[in-house]
Amino acid sequence: MKRILLFLATNLAIVVMLSITMRLLGVEPYLNQYGLNLTALLIFAAVMGFGGSLLSLMMSKWSAKMAMGVQVIETPTSSTEYWLLETVRRYAERMGIAMPEVGIYDSPEVNAFATGASRNSALIAVSTGLLENMTREEAEAVIGHEVAHAANGDMVTLALIQGVVNTFVIFLSRVIGHLVDRVVFKSERENGPAFFVTMIVAELVLGLLASIIVMWFSRQREFRADRGGAQLAGRRNMIAALRRLQMLHPAPLPDKMAAFGISGGMGSGLKKLFMTHPPLEERIAALERMA
Repeated sequence: MKRILLFLATNLAIVVMLSITMRLLGVEPYLNQYGLNLTALLIFAAVMGFGGSLLSLMMSKWSAKMAMGVQVIETPTSSTEYWLLETVRRYAERMGIAMPEVGIYDSPEVNAFATGASRNSALIAVSTGLLENMTREEAEAVIGHEVAHAANGDMVTLALIQGVVNTFVIFLSRVIGHLVDRVVFKSERENGPAFFVTMIVAELVLGLLASIIVMWFSRQREFRADRGGAQLAGRRNMIAALRRLQMLHPAPLPDKMAAFGISGGMGSGLKKLFMTHPPLEERIAALERMA
């Protein structure tokens, strides 16, 4: 889903920016100059890790609007816009959250997303492709799915999980770099080139492993949002919407598009570990098992 990719990209950019800032200010080299102070390093890693995650969360609505060209509906100018606003309003009331901002973005992809810093400050956006290629009942199920994401606080939980994994990636990569530099290359005072090379490699490897955790969380939240959409719009309509996605995308999506669609593409083996969404057939099967 688009909100996941936008969040992760913004988070990565902020973490890099904070890392450069800390280095320019001389904070990070000070931690490593005379040997690692693990307590200070953990605090530093937490500030960096959660700082990037929480800042990207606060920027999520703005960045989504800019990246996707979302036109927020202030006053409906057509029956479709009126229906869209009223559907979101009705579902938000049932889920007990404040009315989200509602928008449409121009894209042939059948897609929709929810984002925002809190469950009561959300944005629900749908593509023109969704409005053109789905029946009202199917589209209402997709909207219910996105409202459920907002009501479940998925973006906030994602920010916290991302902050935790960022913290440990930053902390462990520097510990590993320090150990390699001192034990293998026998540096005695300031860290040598081996520290920085090892730290960068460790950050890349640990970051890849950390993304598996985040993607697993994302897949579990999709099942929960499907159940929410089924409760709001009807189980049959939610299943019909997912089956419509199967019809519209009978073949696997290209890798660069897989993380963007509500269907999330297809995958197996190791590739499945990095998918933001479970396969459509698994989501449909889970809904069919609902009482």
